[in-house]
Amino acid sequence: MNHNVSLSPPPRRTRRTVLLGLAVLGLAGTAHVLRGPLMMSAPACTAGRWHGCFDTFNGVVLMTLVALPLAVLVVWALARRRRASGATSAWRLSLAEVGMVHGTVPFLWMTMMPGAGAGIVPGRVSLVPLRDLVTMGPLGIVGNLLVFASLGFFAPMRFAALASVPRILALGAGCSVLVEIAQYVLRLDRVSSVDDVLVNAAGAVLAALASRRWWRTSAQAPSDRPRPALVSAG
Repeated sequence: MNHNVSLSPPPRRTRRTVLLGLAVLGLAGTAHVLRGPLMMSAPACTAGRWHGCFDTFNGVVLMTLVALPLAVLVVWALARRRRASGATSAWRLSLAEVGMVHGTVPFLWMTMMPGAGAGIVPGRVSLVPLRDLVTMGPLGIVGNLLVFASLGFFAPMRFAALASVPRILALGAGCSVLVEIAQYVLRLDRVSSVDDVLVNAAGAVLAALASRRWWRTSAQAPSDRPRPALVSAG
């Protein structure tokens, strides 16, 4: 036996399995902590009733978790299609596309839920920075950080043009401004606050920094099409 042979690093598939296992454990732990509030909306959601399911935070979170296996299936289908066509980074690109949608749409839905005085109470605007931040509370701050966190995490993995912190900051702030304008124009009985924009943009940047090692750079293949084979001159 050759004792001088060094141990090879764990294969990429092993690392992916470990990361997937950690993600599943994290989701299971979150579901266990939130099982009480989520189960309050379960009867309405299983019955397909709008009221009590899609118009409540608990109902939207529950349906997001229920739809997670479907999102995983879509990632698998997209990655398999890309690999069949010879594309590079098939799994990363597919995960980024599905993750942006699945992780952002539910939060946008919750931010656009009308209040009790929707259509009656005039739109309200708060343009003084940090004035509303102290009234959000820990839950409100965490919620605002998560609104565009998935977009900030996955967008630079999918689009090389967004692979920089200033651009992700601009993306998060721009999307948040559009949401605040929509809340004001539609008179949803919500306060359009500059602090929401600041916290939303900060959440996108923090999530982007967490995925920095997987960003898609301009040096990588710009498209999903397979590269043509090189013809030798000899």
